[in-house]
Amino acid sequence: MFRTAYRFLKYDKAKSIGTVVGITLSVFLVGQQSGVFLFLTNSIINVVNSNKQYIWLVDESTTDANKTVPLDVRIGRQVTSIAGVRRVHEVVISAGSVKRLNGKTAGLSLIGVQAPTYVGLWNLEPGVSPARLLTDGALFMDVFSENLGDVKTGETFEFNGKRVYKAGQTRGTQGLGIDYAFTTIERARSLTGFSPNKVSFFLVEAQPGADPAAVVKRINGSIAGVRAWTGDAFADSTFTQAVVSGGFAATFGFLIIFAIIAGFVIIGLTLYSAANERIQDYGTLKAIGAANGYITRLILLQAMLMAVIGYAIGRIFVEGFRLLLMSIGSNFSFSAWLEVGFISITLFIALGGSLFAIRRITSLEPASVFRR
Repeated sequence: MFRTAYRFLKYDKAKSIGTVVGITLSVFLVGQQSGVFLFLTNSIINVVNSNKQYIWLVDESTTDANKTVPLDVRIGRQVTSIAGVRRVHEVVISAGSVKRLNGKTAGLSLIGVQAPTYVGLWNLEPGVSPARLLTDGALFMDVFSENLGDVKTGETFEFNGKRVYKAGQTRGTQGLGIDYAFTTIERARSLTGFSPNKVSFFLVEAQPGADPAAVVKRINGSIAGVRAWTGDAFADSTFTQAVVSGGFAATFGFLIIFAIIAGFVIIGLTLYSAANERIQDYGTLKAIGAANGYITRLILLQAMLMAVIGYAIGRIFVEGFRLLLMSIGSNFSFSAWLEVGFISITLFIALGGSLFAIRRITSLEPASVFRR
């Protein structure tokens, strides 16, 4: 049967190539949209996702790490007395504007962290010591910064009218439409006018061996006006608020469904047209005793062969697209379930599209081909 299926495909190379191209295009579009979705969502939850090892302590009304309400610093001292808490780290996030010596301006959000632990700072470039932030005016900036990526290490500029300089680089720390820079918490407050008695949130370090969920429960039961989250739970909440409530899921879901439907229709019509052109051959097979089951398997095998080829080519293009996004700072990968999803979608498109041809051939009366 494999040889027969191959001969059918080889006979009409143009339509076989057209079907493979359709499958390739569908795989690429689905993979591309999935990749863009991951890129955007990773950017949205970057701050919380990069600090999931800590317990997050925020205002009781906060469900999104990108929209925090300032807390009193005294709350941190209260938390340190709770069983299971090892250390509490203050973090400040506040925005301002940059003016460079060449006259260019841009927005920049500072993340202020406490020395000497620097908890809340992530993805430093190799060889860059966090202690560099102790130098007056020092900032760490992302190498992939959308508006400030060309700032050289050591370059000075103004932030909110005060002189600062780039002391080192991070990689992949930007948010969605937000450029982040890191500095000490004292400098962040001074540069942005953030109250010295407030923080954006606390990152709580649990005692070794302590159950984070139990510590979260104790904090929430002890202090009013705040809410503690495990890192994973707060990342999920941020994702839900920013992605689902913001319409991201519906938008990209629609685009992915459109790509699947388009591939289904293109492949279905191409296979149907190919079956019509080979109708005498299929009729001959039925006339010499081939059952509808055999014909169905023959067409499905052709579809699967083209699905394998189309998927392989499409997946190569998707990987190229992923590497392109990585080159501009989007570091993501497709999980195992997504890979299975790509394969399942490819088979659905190919095998589902072949149903048009199967219905046409199985309804054919063998004798009819000899009356033409």
